[in-house]
Order: sequence, then structure tokens, then C-alpha cells
Amino acid sequence: MPELSVDAIKGRPVAVLGGGVLGRRIACTWAAAGWTVHVRDPSPEQRNAAIHYVEQNVASYAKTISCSNPGKAIAFEDLEPAVKDAWTVIEAVPEKLQIKIDTFGDLAKMTKKDCLLASNSSSYKSGEMLEKVDDETKKRVLNTHYMMPPDNRIVELMTDGFTDESVFPFYVERLKECGMSPIVAKKESTGFVFNRIWAAIKRECLTVLSEGVSTPEELDRVWVEMFSGGKAGPCAMMDAVGLDTVVFIEQHYVKERGLPTRDTVDYLESNYIGKGALGGKSGKGGLYPAGYTTKSSEEESSHHDNLHSPTLYYLDLGMNADKDPLHAGKIVAQSASSTEPKTLITGLTLPDGLDISLKDNRIYWTNMGIPPQNDGSIQSCKLDGSDIKEIVKKGDVHTPKQLIVDQENNKLYFCDREGLRVMRCNLDGSEQEVLVQRGDWTVKEESQDNMRWCVGISVDTQRGYFYWTQKGTSKGGKGRIFRAKLEMLSGEDATSRSDIETILTGLPEPIDLEIDMEAGMLYWTDRGDPPMGNTINSIDLTNLTHVEDASDNPKYNVLARNMHEAIGLKLDSRNQHIYATDMGGFVYRFDLDGQNKKRIVDSDQRSFSGITLAHV
Repeated sequence: MPELSVDAIKGRPVAVLGGGVLGRRIACTWAAAGWTVHVRDPSPEQRNAAIHYVEQNVASYAKTISCSNPGKAIAFEDLEPAVKDAWTVIEAVPEKLQIKIDTFGDLAKMTKKDCLLASNSSSYKSGEMLEKVDDETKKRVLNTHYMMPPDNRIVELMTDGFTDESVFPFYVERLKECGMSPIVAKKESTGFVFNRIWAAIKRECLTVLSEGVSTPEELDRVWVEMFSGGKAGPCAMMDAVGLDTVVFIEQHYVKERGLPTRDTVDYLESNYIGKGALGGKSGKGGLYPAGYTTKSSEEESSHHDNLHSPTLYYLDLGMNADKDPLHAGKIVAQSASSTEPKTLITGLTLPDGLDISLKDNRIYWTNMGIPPQNDGSIQSCKLDGSDIKEIVKKGDVHTPKQLIVDQENNKLYFCDREGLRVMRCNLDGSEQEVLVQRGDWTVKEESQDNMRWCVGISVDTQRGYFYWTQKGTSKGGKGRIFRAKLEMLSGEDATSRSDIETILTGLPEPIDLEIDMEAGMLYWTDRGDPPMGNTINSIDLTNLTHVEDASDNPKYNVLARNMHEAIGLKLDSRNQHIYATDMGGFVYRFDLDGQNKKRIVDSDQRSFSGITLAHV
């Protein structure tokens, strides 16, 4: 193969194939050291999430290695342009051998003769991926298995059985420049170096659990106490990685060494995987309950925690700003485990509701405008805060409140408070529709009638309904929640539709709504007076019917109290958490039953409204 040199790779990109949890961290590692990184993933959601992750984290990665000029990541859908002119390609595609064989066959044809081709697989040896690779290309193929940067910086390098010896010292030096800690296996081995030891530990831990000798909690507690500096035990780490991944890796050892499966593979498959309980990524938990590996900034976390925690996006109304508070609204992004929020957009006019479409790489939000002027609007930007566009222009909506993206049908649903209506449109603002009209906003008496004001909105595409709140008078105990069919009956319009049902009435002051479609539960915030107000609430959607009076209300659950003017609400179904905001400057996290309340943000200098999240 051609001689390797720093001059030969200068200015050439690093390519990472796969934008998943580990792929995006590998990309960020190289970008932090000044490289341009091409991230290839066929999924638009994964591409956008990966690029956003790098944008959000590259500065902190770079700071740890004192790099003052970090690079950037660029997303690609197709393979060939992604790897063009790359000096190294790092494969982090799904752990299916045939996909990897095909990928390396394509890379042999598409890359330059000095491009180093690395697999990040922890399950397969790169020597197993060479079926479609010629003898000359085999010399530039190797494994580079990253643990979990940035917290764990170990990278294991291993030959494919044919790798040119000059590749290893060259690659080791490049990894060190990225702040990594590379080690080189002396020969090809299933499981590399550390992973073989770690596999034995996992195997015995599972046997202990399978035999009923201990529990995950006790086992991990002993582990953490025994090993200095330990922050997580093996059971929590298996949950974080995914129990299906644990089984997949163990099956390689079983096949190669003839190991028994009863207390490892069979135990996990029958007790967890067969029930959809894959660990932190599944929403059904695993060895631990769902959400266990999502830690707040107050909690000590390991490098395996927060792999599946969301990035939060919330709106600061700007009402506590020293200058021009009516135009001081902000969109803020923050990891659920971070204490360092990042402001994406400033200068907004009383922003209230927001949501995200990862598929479109965009954030959408409402601006209420200046009360009582008819100057509200809906805007959109990319996830990094660039490319701001007006989706619904001023005058087309009066005072827009909560906003929801219907991810399945690419629609925006939103309530218009003083406009006295519920509306929807396409993600580009076209095909604006009024779904419900509660009065004529041009008539002063009607526009100022709080009983007509529409505020919160949520959509249940599975059952074919949208839900909205009409909060009533301030703290007045006259709030209501309504629903209607997504598709209007023939011959009816927004003022005459006959399918509107009042499902709850006499509430203190209901605000934002959120639906867990899989569980069939409706959640809402209420900013009214205690004890039923300033709360988070839920109700089962099953068998709801129209009610005329509060005495007919079905039973609902008050999940959490003692908020400070509760407003925004968002469910994290993956971790089974509720996130909520209030006007007092707090962002909270709860379990779905309202327990384990944690303050994610605490700022008496801010006043928060809408909140959403994305797993990036």
C-alpha cells in the first residue's frame, strides 16, 4: 500500500458510516481535533441528530484537548460522496455481518488506495468482512473499536490478519492527537482486549441474576463500592448499551467457544428481550426500570449513562429581561444532564409553544406577539438556530399558543388564543385550516372573553382525535378540555362541527397538553390555584365521553403539585419521563406517575413557556 504520511492526509476528511449513538460521538471526537468529518446515514432523522450532536458538543470535546480551531461535521445520504477523498473511513453501521461485507466491498472500489478502512464493530473481527475485498485492500483494513467517547477514550486497534504493520503506529498517533487512548491487540481476537474481560464479567453477573443469587441493585452497589472511582455497575452498563446488544455479542463467544447459554443468552431473551425490555433505549426498561440510566446534572453519572437521554429545547419568554422584555424571548437547548444551556435564538416576541421535526432538521415555534395586537406568527429554524423562516405570517394568526408537530402527516397543529380558534397547516405553512372557531375575534366582546380562548393542543393520530384546552378565566375554575375528530364531517365547518366533545370541565386553568398514544393517556399542566392547580395531571383516554358539568367529570390523576405557574409539557417515551416548565424559571423532570421530581433548570431570572425534546 502507499506510504502513510501526515502531508498525504492533510485537508482530507474523515468519514464515519452510521450516525447512531456511538457513530456521532466518533464523529465529534475527530471534528474536535480539527478534522472535517463526513457522516453518512441513510436515515434523515439519524443524519440530522448526528450533525446536531456534533454542533452541540464539539466545543466541549475540543476544550479537553486544547484545540482552538475544531472542525465540523457534514451529513451525507449516499456512500460514494461521503467517502470521496477521505483518508480514513470508520464503519459504524448496524451489527449485521452481510451489511459490513457489502460495505467494505463498496469501500474497496470507492476510496483512494491509501484510505484506511476501519470497522468499529465490537462483535465481528474485521477479518470476517473481507469476502468482497481484494488482497491489496486487505492491507488497509483494521478494527478501531471506540468505547464511549468523550468520557471513555479507549480505542482498541486490531488487525484483519493482513493489515500492513505501518498502519498501526500511524493510526495510534492520529488517535492520540484526538485525545484518545489507543491500544493495539497483538493478534486477531474475538472481543479484542478489554471486551474479552468485560464479557466474562457480564457473563458471570447474568448467571448470578439468573440463579436468583442477587439483584441488579445489590450487585451494582457492591461493584461500585469495591472499585475505586466506580460510578456504575455492570447491570446498569448492560442496560445502557442495550440487552439485545449484550446478547448479540455473547452469541459470538457461544459460537466460537461452545459456551452454555442458559444463564446468559436464554435468560435475557426469555425474561427481557422477548418482552421488548431492551434496557435504556426501549422505553420498557431492562434490568432496571425505564429511565434509570438518564441522570440529571445533580446526579453522579458514568460514561454509560445518558446515552439515551434527550436534548431539551425550551422557551424563555424574556419577561424578566432588563431591556424590552416583550422582544427578549429565547430558544434554549440543553442536554438533560448538562448544566450549560445553549441559546439558539434570541429577540423573539413572547414565544409560547415549540416542537421539533428531526426528519426535517427543524424547530417550530409560536410567537404570541404584542397583546392585544393581531401580530402573532409561527417561525422555524434549523436545529442549530440558523435559517429562520416565517411559516405563518403575522395577521394569519392572532395569538398562537401551544404548537404540536404531527410527525406522521407532516402537519403543524396550534391554538390561537385571542383568535378563538384551533388551526393546522403543512410544515411550510401552506394549506392553513381553521379546525375549530369559538367566536369572532374581530368583535371585542368575544375576543376578550377568556372562556373562548384556546390554549393547549395535542394530536392522537392512532385514535383520530385532536384535543385542546380552553383555560377560562384566570384561576377561575372554569377551564375545559375538548376533543374533535381529525377529519371534519362532510358539510360541516369550524363553526358548525357537531363532533366537539367536552371531556373535562370545571378545571382551575388547564394549559398545555401531551398524549402518550401507546399507553392511551392524556397529560396536561394546570396553572390555576392549588390544590388542583399548579399541577401536572393525567387521564386514561379509554371510554371518555362528553360531560356537561364538573360533577360528571371522569376521575383523573393529579401527578405533581407545587409548581410555579405550570406551562410547558413534554413526554419522553423512551425513558418514561415527563418534562415540564413553569413561569417561575424551573424545568422539571418526573417519572410518568409524577414521582422522583428533579429540577433540571432553576433560574429566577427567567420565565419559561413551551418545551420539547429530541434524542440527539
